[in-house]
Formats: sequence, C-alpha cells, structure tokens
Amino acid sequence: MARTVLVVDDSKLARMVVKRILEKTRSDWQIAEAANAQEALGFLAEKRADIALIDFNMPDRDGLSLAEELRAADPDMPMAIISANAQDAILARARELDTAFVEKPLTEDTLTAFLSGAALKLRRAGK
Repeated sequence: MARTVLVVDDSKLARMVVKRILEKTRSDWQIAEAANAQEALGFLAEKRADIALIDFNMPDRDGLSLAEELRAADPDMPMAIISANAQDAILARARELDTAFVEKPLTEDTLTAFLSGAALKLRRAGK
C-alpha cells in the first residue's frame, strides 16, 4: 500500500538523503517535505501523512515539540526523531511520545528498519 511520509528537516541536504533512500526502498510511497515545524503543520492542515520523520534540531522549535503536537492529533502515526544528538533526555522523551529515535548519519539500513516497522504498525491498525 502506498504511504505518505512527511520529512521535516531544516537541512535540504538531510531531506535529500531521506528522499533518496525512500525512492530506492519504497518507490511507491509519496514524500512530502517541510523545512520546519510550521511548514509541517501547514501541510498537515491540508493533507494527510501516514508517517513522520522529524529532525530534532530546527530553528523554530525542536522536533520533540512537533512530535508531541502530531501525537496529540494522530495517536497512531508512526514517527521518528532523526538526530545525531542521542542524549538520554532526548531518547527518554521520544519514548514517552511513542516516537522512535533514528541516529544520524542516516543509513539505508536504519531508515528501512524504521519504515518496515512503521508499515507493519499501520497495517495492524487497519490504516
């Protein structure tokens, strides 16, 4: 089943890396990009995303803050915080929000593992 993945990262290069991996491993999935939390919320106000990949360090607000807002709006959406900043407090907060943590630099293996789990979670939820 085709899915829509929302990639939220202020780095165009980081979004390109995610996009390249998705195009290679999930070519039937749609990719939506947002450079910050406001763009992500604007996208979601008009369209739906099945999965969110969210950078932690962004200029307008951090990724956990955005994940918390997205979780309140869609309790079942698979999400991952993507960051090189793997501090215990960040990991613990991600767990509290039922949000995965995928460490940068991203690899095809780590992102594919998360996406496989996300697709399974959506299938089990009947989405």
